[in-house]
Amino acid sequence: MNGDTTPTRRDAIAYGATLLGGGLLAGCSGQSDSGSTPTEAETATPTETGAETDSTATETARPEDQSWSVTLSPVGTVEFDSVPETAAVYSNHDADILVSLGQADVITSLGFPDNYSAAYYDDLPGVSFDTNRLTKLYNDGVDKEVFFELDSDVHHIDPVWMQGWSSFDESDIGEIESNIGPFFANYHSRTHIAPDSAPDYQFYTIWELVDKYAQVYQVPERGQKLKAVRDEMLADIRAELPPQEERPEVGVVWYDRKKESFWVYHLNAPGFQNAHTRPLRANDALAEFDSGPRSGWSDSALIGMEAMLEADPDVLLHFADWQNPDEATEAFFALDEHPVGKQLTAVQNDRLYASGDAFQGPVINIFQIELTARQFYPGLFGEPPEPENTSELGDMFDPQRVADIVNGDV
Repeated sequence: MNGDTTPTRRDAIAYGATLLGGGLLAGCSGQSDSGSTPTEAETATPTETGAETDSTATETARPEDQSWSVTLSPVGTVEFDSVPETAAVYSNHDADILVSLGQADVITSLGFPDNYSAAYYDDLPGVSFDTNRLTKLYNDGVDKEVFFELDSDVHHIDPVWMQGWSSFDESDIGEIESNIGPFFANYHSRTHIAPDSAPDYQFYTIWELVDKYAQVYQVPERGQKLKAVRDEMLADIRAELPPQEERPEVGVVWYDRKKESFWVYHLNAPGFQNAHTRPLRANDALAEFDSGPRSGWSDSALIGMEAMLEADPDVLLHFADWQNPDEATEAFFALDEHPVGKQLTAVQNDRLYASGDAFQGPVINIFQIELTARQFYPGLFGEPPEPENTSELGDMFDPQRVADIVNGDV
């Protein structure tokens, strides 16, 4: 559809931000959900945040002739005259946000549809997400023409992130938003590390992002109610936790089998990448290892087997592969065959686990908090299920309640 100027329903969605000429990096100062203290906001209980756990308000339709706007860093303010019916998506966390808000059908694409953790939805009655119908955006790069073919009303892809790793520049972003539809996404809240080119970039918790998307799709209650489920479960978990000094020393890593070394991540670091580990308040056994930001993507450090043995965590999590195990995962679980690795306390006590998806929205986060609680504290909450076995989750929250919220039946 490149060059087609025939009016379509996407013309009803007007882009209110100026992407080019500096508007791309617009922040959201002055907004009520600024995310200035994301770690506290994301880990607090309902009492700590003042959030209601049982809202009685209902979602109401906006008059057709009334527009609304939503402000999000880094894209600025986007104006909508109608709810988007199609959305191009790259990252899994954006897709889970949409599914969680009952908008699975609007998604037209993913960066890697085969790597999406859709199995979590299998245990939610009436909730599904067919990734087989989606266009794969990444094929040895991203082709701009694909966006014209998709012709989506909105692009839930962070333009700052897109320019940081792809061949896209500001003119490409401007062409897409002018001829097809606006961009509306925030990627770097995952790690709270943004490129130097975006000094005003603002970070949000996953729940603050959900609120932004809920405004776009005019379903404000669903995100709030899902957060209530999460907050109630987390309050129940924390009520059972032992004193801090008795909690496990946990390491989060990705095992480089060729180098026989570990990329270290930090379970209590800010960002929604850790939204399933940080709230459980375990001790970071690898906190001392930090090489600083790497190209704006991660704060991970590479350490050898001897350094890992010296730190000797009680529990080792393999980064972000519970739903998508690969050869690195297999090598991680085979550390008992390594002459040094087999000496690790976590290996000897069978406390090696695949960890949840770092790209998580509300529903995946709820499942993964239970998963991680059982990995950290099996004596309190039961042994964790094996990788990919979602059917053994759902004991610490009500899956039917979650499904009802997603489907708008509450």
